[in-house]
Amino acid sequence: MSGGFVSYHLLFIINSVALGAGLAMDAFSVSVANGLREPKMLRRRMFAIAGVYAGFQFLMPLTGWFLVHTAITVFSAMEPFIPWIALLLLVFIGGKMILEGIRESRDAGSDAPAHSPAEEKSVVSLRLLLVQGIATSIDALSVGFTIAEYQVLEALCSSLIIGSITLVICLAGLRLGKAFGLRLAHRATILGGIILIAIGLEIWISGVFF
Repeated sequence: MSGGFVSYHLLFIINSVALGAGLAMDAFSVSVANGLREPKMLRRRMFAIAGVYAGFQFLMPLTGWFLVHTAITVFSAMEPFIPWIALLLLVFIGGKMILEGIRESRDAGSDAPAHSPAEEKSVVSLRLLLVQGIATSIDALSVGFTIAEYQVLEALCSSLIIGSITLVICLAGLRLGKAFGLRLAHRATILGGIILIAIGLEIWISGVFF
């Protein structure tokens, strides 16, 4: 009995960690893009940004689980639109970043004044961060089907593990982006935008064709 109990909980943890790692890949890529944009990002800001992504990755599976148990018809009706929503949001953000990067590169080659440190720290605004968080986690709503058989406490614990894994992975992404951002200078913003558009296309292709 005890052996089966331990095996069940070990499998539960492994499944939750695997879900977290898989779901965090989009947020990781966006974190790299944000690190590219802000190579001088402070540590507390890194934790704040990663915390937003982790928060959404915690809430979305839990919301999906709740919808499966309370509003399955509504959830089933909106599921086909999830890849499209993610695509539109990320293409919009990525396109905006590319235009900003082109403008920054043009300004750098002219006599335009350089950005101040204060401006560099606030490149990724709260509104932009929230949109990124939604776009990279909205597909996690579908995890509600995966964990539909869980009890309330199990669904909560699984979502907490997913959020924690996302936090760690996004911190790594931000650090990686910062390292390359210092070398790429103004091209980093353009590269970040391209990454976001690529993520949006990947989510859309996976959701529509597979």
